[in-house]
Amino acid sequence: MHTRFVLINTSHAGNVGAAARAMKTMGFDDLVLVVPRWANVLRREETIQRASGALDVLENARIVATLDEALDGMTHLCATAMTPRDFGPPTVTPREHFTGLAGGAQQTADGTAQQGVAFLFGSERFGMRNEDVYRCHVALSIPSNPQFGSLNLAAALQVIAYEWRLALGGYAVHEATAPSVLADASELAGMLAHWERALVGIGFLDPLAPKKLMPRLNQLFNRAALTQEEIHILRGIAKMMDQRAKP
Repeated sequence: MHTRFVLINTSHAGNVGAAARAMKTMGFDDLVLVVPRWANVLRREETIQRASGALDVLENARIVATLDEALDGMTHLCATAMTPRDFGPPTVTPREHFTGLAGGAQQTADGTAQQGVAFLFGSERFGMRNEDVYRCHVALSIPSNPQFGSLNLAAALQVIAYEWRLALGGYAVHEATAPSVLADASELAGMLAHWERALVGIGFLDPLAPKKLMPRLNQLFNRAALTQEEIHILRGIAKMMDQRAKP
């Protein structure tokens, strides 16, 4: 399903750049601005800096004179409006609405599948106009602190973009660090035997009355799920105990 983000009467150039960055991180690239404050907003230095490398999104972005132009080809419109209204589309959370929308549950009047979804964001100072909200199918409300629910434009767009990408299937998480190799039973047994000798050497373990010290240590290390690197560290400690125990 094609996705478009529409910014209406945006007044801060930095927010346009930050919005482009938020879109790109979630794999979206269709950005349309409706009568922004700055006619050259896509080329302003603050916009480019806040985009942080999402220059392709800015290059592909369009500035239009009317909301009708911005919504061309879109079949499902989502307003982002926090202010309660006496009349208008139903207000739902993004996750609640996206579950059905991504699954194709939302259809046009003739029963055909949705061809495009647009997310509309109003100006930083005044939000969306009532008449713009009224033409939308739903008003999305991001659950937030009731005492402080105000979100920056780009931050709100990031949340919406993340939730929508998640509903579409999301992206796989790539390991940031190399996976560790767990120690096998023989490596653990060898380390415990080394520790037993070292503990006897420093006088901590009485070989004539060992009680259950070593089985307890065995259980402790089993719960720790030691890696091979950790086994090497523990054997290094045991080696140092051996050296210090010698006269």
